[in-house]
Amino acid sequence: MAHSNSAKKRIRQNITNRARNRWRIKNMRVAIQGFETALVDGSNAEAATAYRSASALVDKTAQSGVIHGNQAARRKSRMNTRLKAKVLG
Repeated sequence: MAHSNSAKKRIRQNITNRARNRWRIKNMRVAIQGFETALVDGSNAEAATAYRSASALVDKTAQSGVIHGNQAARRKSRMNTRLKAKVLG
């Protein structure tokens, strides 16, 4: 158990930040799932719109430091590859 006031405050901050980070990860995953659904069930235009919104959320999540920039790039690249396969194929 923390004894100093600064350690107690740091524990409170960690709880708040963890909750915020988990919320950001969840929103990002929901957006990616929405893209996957639009890719399978929707038209090309719906899939492209879903890709743009999911891509923006992935970038925002990386910009806030919740995920690494390379992970964001990898996720976007894989989504874009699947989108191109649907549009062109």
